[in-house]
Amino acid sequence: MTHNRIRYAAGSDVGRSRANNEDSVHAGERLLAIADGMGGHGHGEVASAAVISTLARLEDGPAPADVAAALADAVREAGQCLGDLAAQDPALERMGTTVTAMLWDGQGKFALAHVGDSRAYMLRDGALYQITRDHTLVQSLVDDGRMSPDQAARHPRRSLLLRALETSGLAEPDLSLREVHPGDRYLLCSDGLSAVLEPEAMHHVLTTVADPQEAVSRLIELANEGGGPDNISCVVADVEAADA
Repeated sequence: MTHNRIRYAAGSDVGRSRANNEDSVHAGERLLAIADGMGGHGHGEVASAAVISTLARLEDGPAPADVAAALADAVREAGQCLGDLAAQDPALERMGTTVTAMLWDGQGKFALAHVGDSRAYMLRDGALYQITRDHTLVQSLVDDGRMSPDQAARHPRRSLLLRALETSGLAEPDLSLREVHPGDRYLLCSDGLSAVLEPEAMHHVLTTVADPQEAVSRLIELANEGGGPDNISCVVADVEAADA
């Protein structure tokens, strides 16, 4: 059985336009996750932190046999947690968060769960692929052929979400199980990065900056140089073949 390991780094920055950072990130041996909160008055911060702390429990105890089921359960539990918080404090009723999370089985697969417009990318054999689909109005118009990807990228309401993890707890994540290859590099990011940097710029950093922490720092720096209109968070993880 092939055992791989991951080298990872994470970073988050308030950007240049926001007073608070409403993003939360986690990078660990088993779980990589990013959440971009919303709801005003700092409530997005509460939502994203609650979801990430719920998901982070996946790091504890023995590795789950079925990573997809474990991750789906954890996302459902995170949604319930938001509902519980809002039940205790009605001011939190309108809060919500995106979530994009990868749960790794330690061998050759990971489960990917995704709600909202944070993103996961995979760099494999020199090519960068976006492996999540934004749950936004503009993406649905692109899918229907009513708008070009370029128009969508510049649309003033491009961040209008059709799906997020909210206090109603009803959002179903997109869930998939993917095979990893040694040499793969993964990027999870909030839209504070992907809405500012062109894919070519991301590709350049991911292919030329070998150290994950340096790559994270460089990506955040570039998003700030591009105006930093939003909080910027990212996780970079490299899959390495463990020594037999």
